[in-house]
Amino acid sequence: MAESDMYPFHMPGHKRNCLSTPLEGAFRCDITEIDGFDNLHDEAGIILQAEERANSLYGADKTYFLVNGSTSGVLAAVSTAVHKGGTVLAARASHKSFYHAAYLRDLDIRYLPDNTEKELNIPGRYSAKDVENCLTDDVEAVFITSPTYEGKCSDIRGIAEVCHKRGIALIVDEAHGAHFGFGKEYSDAKGGFEALPKSAVSEGADLVIHSTHKTLPSMTQTALIHVQGNIVDKGLLKRFLRIYQSSSPSYVLMSSIDLCMKEMEEKGDEFVRNLLKYRNKIQEETASNQLVKVLGHDDNEDAAKVLISVKDATMTGQQLYDILREEYALQLEMAGEKFALAIISGWDTEEGIDRLIRAINDLEKKAIKGGQSSKHTELVVPSKAMKLSSAWDSEKEVISLNEATGQIAGEFINLYPPGTPIIAPGEVFSKEILDTIKTYLGEGLNVQGIVEDNKGNKEGITCVRQK
Repeated sequence: MAESDMYPFHMPGHKRNCLSTPLEGAFRCDITEIDGFDNLHDEAGIILQAEERANSLYGADKTYFLVNGSTSGVLAAVSTAVHKGGTVLAARASHKSFYHAAYLRDLDIRYLPDNTEKELNIPGRYSAKDVENCLTDDVEAVFITSPTYEGKCSDIRGIAEVCHKRGIALIVDEAHGAHFGFGKEYSDAKGGFEALPKSAVSEGADLVIHSTHKTLPSMTQTALIHVQGNIVDKGLLKRFLRIYQSSSPSYVLMSSIDLCMKEMEEKGDEFVRNLLKYRNKIQEETASNQLVKVLGHDDNEDAAKVLISVKDATMTGQQLYDILREEYALQLEMAGEKFALAIISGWDTEEGIDRLIRAINDLEKKAIKGGQSSKHTELVVPSKAMKLSSAWDSEKEVISLNEATGQIAGEFINLYPPGTPIIAPGEVFSKEILDTIKTYLGEGLNVQGIVEDNKGNKEGITCVRQK
């Protein structure tokens, strides 16, 4: 289209004029649903063909492009798999888009047991038994995040089998694992970074969401959702995808997904070979470190996640993150209490990987022993007085932390990282929960959801107004 003589008397307003803004050439391929270019919400031509090419790589029954990010995929998946007002089983440490879906569909959330790994205060893995022990007759779907942000993978095949015995759907938020399953020349990893984990699609999940931009070469906001099996109503899924996505989807983003899939089709083995080579090089050349330590395959199966622990040093994760950025010009993904996380891919360079290794080893020489245990306290799920949706929609009031015992939360309060809710709307503030929040605030941690109360104190919380 960009190369033709056709003049664009249609949206968008830049008219593919390369000089219209500093973005210049990007506008040449930014079109809308004009004749011959298909429609994401009723695809029958080039978009359908592109989705089928993507599906040929992952092997589901059907794959759909997402231009509103994996968030729209999570919203659509949960809305499809669970009836309005129904019950879903999930980990407390699920992405906020999961909670938004529960709010929009008026769902009850049943929580899996806390599996936080205390040394670094990060979410852990779930087994099939963990899920089976929590399933009750009212649960309509299970929602699992695998891999976690930090690269930990649950037993998706086992969990899928447990779900399917009951005839309920397994939704896997595999946003950080779009690269899983690639690399045909490699066998399963056996205790080291010898291969990538298998995709949740091949492991039997009914609905799988991938963020193609997180670890693959695709633009931000691009993602995929895969559906397979007979449990999920595929027509209903399509309806919710129309609801949760823009009615004017970006052809630039869709082209980016398609080109990404083509890249992985042609160079997927090379991508995996490079990624594993880089990951093993980092592991091998930092293996003797004791204080600034790269965690290995037993701690996170995803080769793309380089988790650098400083739990035995006086340094904090945020200090490590800041030093790498400010002194070594290395921008990492995020910082935790006692770790920092780098994400690598098959498109990194030897020079970049070597710089990271040198920086880690340099900091190891400077680090001082004296780590403290994580400030993680056992996750206590508060008692529930109202549904999340009812509480979030209710009339609110701000109350001081010191006066909130017995009050019902009107907003989320999270400790970030990891972002797991300390309390969610509709749950009751107990003295134990309030003491935990005060402890975190006293230690200067990032507690999200604290507001200024009516006395000007900066330790107010939003509660459901009592009638």
